[in-house]
Amino acid sequence: MKTAWLFLVLFATYGCSAKPNVVEPDAGADSSRSSKLYVVSHGWHVGIAIAAEELNAVIPELAERFVGAEYYELGWGDAGFYQAGETKAGVTLQAIVWSRGTVVHLVALPDSPAGYFPADAVLHTCINTEEAESLAQYLSNSLTRDEDGNLIELKRGLYGDSQFYDAEGRYHLLNTSNKWAAKALRSAGMELSPTFKLTADSVMGFVEENRQDCEQ
Repeated sequence: MKTAWLFLVLFATYGCSAKPNVVEPDAGADSSRSSKLYVVSHGWHVGIAIAAEELNAVIPELAERFVGAEYYELGWGDAGFYQAGETKAGVTLQAIVWSRGTVVHLVALPDSPAGYFPADAVLHTCINTEEAESLAQYLSNSLTRDEDGNLIELKRGLYGDSQFYDAEGRYHLLNTSNKWAAKALRSAGMELSPTFKLTADSVMGFVEENRQDCEQ
């Protein structure tokens, strides 16, 4: 009974706080699938990786911060839990019930994600130009700006050349890092509902079953 009551409270409180919203790609466009979209499993959550030039097109300041990056890998999550860098019961419970804010973890990769991360942790699919643009816009919308339109830098990241940034949305039981990743894939034109894609395995499984080859 208490569990049901808690669920109802969370739903009523956070039901409308699922930012960032999906950015639907242009349904009428039909360019070739020439851009690689990577999904990286970190065990409890997944990251999304795209070519740096695609995200630099909508966030030019990244090119100055991460000179020479070939790809960016991004993840979204609770500010306290994600920046802690380790799993602690108290921090985890706070993230689920009463998050103090959200962050995006952005890593600049010098090479393809397939060469940077363990092979069994990386999947890729290929998307067209319009899908790459809507995905880049979704990722951009995930980042908070200050009154001058600049990204808000927080702590240094967890590995490699990386940075935490203040992010949009509120983390909670119904709006997790994996739901954020599922909405990123939906923004890239993949036909999945982000509603129940709440585990890393479910997101990776969907990508494995629905991946597309690149076209020359």
